[in-house]
Amino acid sequence: MPELPEVETVVRYLRPRVTAARVAEVHVRRADLRYPVPVDAVLALQGCEITGVHRRAKYVLFDFTERTVLVHLGMSGRLFIEPSMGQPWEKHEHWRWHLDGPNGDGPHLLRYIDARRFGALDVFENEAETRHPLLERLGPEPLGPLWTPTVLLEACAGRTTAIKQLLMDGHIIVGVGNIYASETCFRAATHPLRPAGTLSAAECERLVAASRSVLQDAIDAGGSTLKDFVGGDAAPGYFQQQLDVYGRQGQRCHRCSGLVGHCSLGGRATYFCGGCQA
Repeated sequence: MPELPEVETVVRYLRPRVTAARVAEVHVRRADLRYPVPVDAVLALQGCEITGVHRRAKYVLFDFTERTVLVHLGMSGRLFIEPSMGQPWEKHEHWRWHLDGPNGDGPHLLRYIDARRFGALDVFENEAETRHPLLERLGPEPLGPLWTPTVLLEACAGRTTAIKQLLMDGHIIVGVGNIYASETCFRAATHPLRPAGTLSAAECERLVAASRSVLQDAIDAGGSTLKDFVGGDAAPGYFQQQLDVYGRQGQRCHRCSGLVGHCSLGGRATYFCGGCQA
């Protein structure tokens, strides 16, 4: 599933290409993805101007004057721009917007393709963003000012949950999925199976710093492409070339030359160095 760096990569690709563009036509081929699609509300976007694009957790949010459109890529969704309007529909393409670009530029085509249909499309009033059922209980952004060692230490207090699982809990911190949780624990020299409640303030400080650096490095590399993900320009991510432990079972640790280990935690593959992760 695309994680925060992959979604941020898509948002940064889309923002300069759709901001100030007008939605000239809207086409929706199906009324359900992971959740029902509010088809009438989506069709009502025709004639409206996109004022911006931003990200919350793993959601892409298109800003309009009065409304916001939420898009989730699910497991395999792809959101991208085509310069030509005459592209045929693909088998798993579920909706598209014809856009007239800013300053008379365009037209161009925004397309959404999702073979597994685990994505989402919704429309709501701007002021309802913090109350949206998919957004209202989300934790702080890991690259924002609200993600601090104190917040993590308080979240860990009294918890027997493994720290890697806690880092993947979207109610505590958003966007840190399986790959980046393993990499964060490695950079912080913390074993992913450590009970969260045993971590000290200093260890929480290292984990917060590690989570920030891992995610920023991944964004700079265009995300990670292990299977399906490509950015809006169809380019794969390259952060997988920098991975220290994820997917490297049995290989030498980049830090201590020990062997990278592997286990299943919460049904997810987890990688670590038994030599230098306490």
